[in-house]
Amino acid sequence: MGRQNRTRQKKIKYCDYSLFFLVIFLLGFGLVMLYSVSAYNSQDKFGNPLYYLKRQGLAMILGVIAMIVISKIDYHVWIHFGNLAYLIAIVLCTVVIFINDKKHGSARWLPLGPLSFQPSELAKLAMILFLAGIVCRIPKQIGKFSNLLKVMAMVVPIFIIVAIANLSTAIIIMGIAIVVTFVASPKIWQFVVMGVSGILGGGVLFILAASYRMDRIEIWLHPEDDPTDKGFQTLQGLYAIGSGGLFGKGLGQSMQKLGFLPEAQNDMVFSIICEELGLFGAFCVIMLFLLMIWRLMVIANNAADLYGTLIVSGIMAHIAIQVILNIAVVTNTIPNTGITLPFISYGGTATSFLLAEMGLALSVSRGIRLEGSSHD
Repeated sequence: MGRQNRTRQKKIKYCDYSLFFLVIFLLGFGLVMLYSVSAYNSQDKFGNPLYYLKRQGLAMILGVIAMIVISKIDYHVWIHFGNLAYLIAIVLCTVVIFINDKKHGSARWLPLGPLSFQPSELAKLAMILFLAGIVCRIPKQIGKFSNLLKVMAMVVPIFIIVAIANLSTAIIIMGIAIVVTFVASPKIWQFVVMGVSGILGGGVLFILAASYRMDRIEIWLHPEDDPTDKGFQTLQGLYAIGSGGLFGKGLGQSMQKLGFLPEAQNDMVFSIICEELGLFGAFCVIMLFLLMIWRLMVIANNAADLYGTLIVSGIMAHIAIQVILNIAVVTNTIPNTGITLPFISYGGTATSFLLAEMGLALSVSRGIRLEGSSHD
């Protein structure tokens, strides 16, 4: 009796190395740009051109280690810590409001000896884990509008607390919440109703907001009215973008970073990218982020379960919203909100938590099983 060929299905383990190498490339590019942008300022303030680079490099090393470790841990473990992370984030974000360690008029950092910690960065990750855990426990009930409102109501406390000191991060947190719940219950009319309500509520809060918020709106509309003070950063950023042309002045050749553009290594790093690498370089950076978002979408669509899908969807929302807000601020499309460019801007806390989120996404990708066939 001849041997018969049999086809059987086998499960192939998968890990999204494309996402991993995109992250590593962005980190490397970020370090190069950070040194280019901050060397002069570092030498002027601290007598060491490597001051910002060293601190960012240390945060990146710790973040990469955390990313690798988290990627090897079963992501289902974190469903037990979502509520705790949310509570800790609320407490820390509340504490930071009452401390006196203020930078540029807003209390956002907790001093930890020679270092500082930004609780709002923890709040973004906590929101992802918290909502993913809540929603995946009630996947069928979330389709009801009343239940959806109850879930969104849980977001309001941390949104308000964070918004007091950091409106841009509060917007990101709300964006994460909307995306995560929409993925679980894609009923557009529900989100239209909430969106209209949110706009009306936001309008009321805007009217009652502090005077410095109004100043930001006025400077956004007419930065040329105060070119030496409140409109200075916006105008210098636009000068940097305009002077770069199509291919830029060349890496390290920026003039605006030589003390003209405040916080060039933080919120305004994209302006220097445009000046040194031109619109072509800026386009390449945007394409890298689009590739990252695409890989996150692939992972979310193929995740083994709803919990994994919601986690990666929240991470994708975080990256996408933050990139959009940063570029919009730099180009003066929206008022200045003080938001950094992921993986590139200076900021140890932000970079470390972003890398932790990438570790979560990679962990979810490891749960994907590809169906392959083999012949006996």
